[in-house]
Amino acid sequence: MKKTFTMWAALLCIGCLRPDAMAQQRSLKLSKQFIQTNLNDAAKQIHYLESRIKESDIPTTYREGKHVNWGTSWWCSGFYPGTALYLYEATGDTRLLDIAESKLRYLEKEKNNTGTHDLGFMLFCSFGNALRLTGDSAAYQPVLATGAASLASRFGETTQAIRSWDGGKNWDGQPWSYPVIIDNMMNLEFLMQATKLTGISTYAAIAKAHANTTLKNHFRKDYSSYHVVDYNPADGSVLARKTAQGAFDESSWARGQAWALYGYTMMFRETKDKNYLKQARKIASFYLSHPNLPADLIPYWDMDQNKLTSDSPYYAQRDLHDASTASVVASALLELSLYTKGKEKMIYIAKAEKMLQSLSEAPYKAAYGSNGGYILKHSVGSIPHKTEVDVPLTYADYYYVEALVRYGRMLRGENVIKQ
Repeated sequence: MKKTFTMWAALLCIGCLRPDAMAQQRSLKLSKQFIQTNLNDAAKQIHYLESRIKESDIPTTYREGKHVNWGTSWWCSGFYPGTALYLYEATGDTRLLDIAESKLRYLEKEKNNTGTHDLGFMLFCSFGNALRLTGDSAAYQPVLATGAASLASRFGETTQAIRSWDGGKNWDGQPWSYPVIIDNMMNLEFLMQATKLTGISTYAAIAKAHANTTLKNHFRKDYSSYHVVDYNPADGSVLARKTAQGAFDESSWARGQAWALYGYTMMFRETKDKNYLKQARKIASFYLSHPNLPADLIPYWDMDQNKLTSDSPYYAQRDLHDASTASVVASALLELSLYTKGKEKMIYIAKAEKMLQSLSEAPYKAAYGSNGGYILKHSVGSIPHKTEVDVPLTYADYYYVEALVRYGRMLRGENVIKQ
């Protein structure tokens, strides 16, 4: 593999805020041994998982004793190779790089997929990390450049937002007009970095416009987020605020809050727009002070699950925890701590530490060779869709490993954000 230092890699490190390393290290409670042990255990699990699947499989979950592979066009397809790449970075085990590269060969064709808003998840988590770690610009830059153009094609000038889904209906049976989900905040990083890669300013402009539209329309007064906002494509007005994966339209679907927190923290890093930082801090406050947040900080799949009544179809599953949400929030809080000071900074670090501790032990962390080879147990995909309920999920593993890697950088006094 070619080992060249690329413009992409250089630009990604410029402008990242770096707190005083000594002060930062003094605030950390988890040990280097804790972090490295869990990273090593995660690497062993990925090796086990890989030994149980075909080379062409890009695993999504494991249920009823079987591996589930939903293919490269599924929104989760970038997480498994991305996890292997993070673990290669953390352990130096080149076999993990081989695993990732074998999957990228199958995933590459999705660079031309204009039918999804999730190309950031699919391509940036995978090819973006591959470029960062290998420096092979010839292999990976063209994929990322083409993928960014595909993602940008879904932006609407009238709505000033990237359309999430094509077709489908909401729960009252009405077809979506121009649905935008909070998850889409996570794909904006790809566009921000694509401007640095290609020099095409349109990508960053689209990301900022989408973030601004979402900030305006997706949030309640308490800074909780709706899952879906449906727009009128003719004039950009809001038609409806709904949910697809939450308990009810006015509930706070847990992972949606995580996407929002991570997305606005990242957008502040990329733009230095203080409105994004304010939003991230308000979202964090809502989430961390929520009265239904369990003591282990692994949330229920919906933060308003206690409001479900016995006639709800989700009542029997109301108390399921979602490890994937905690993984995303832990990683986001570590970054948010970089941009805050004093007591607030310490709270973010302490809460992320508690989440990592909880995720790194029973009942969430799987024993070697169990759980199909996935690292974490007890995640929830979509209870309303009756899919991926209380199972391992590839994105839970990805953000858990990312959070461990970020924390390890903090312990070493390094730049926490290397992308």
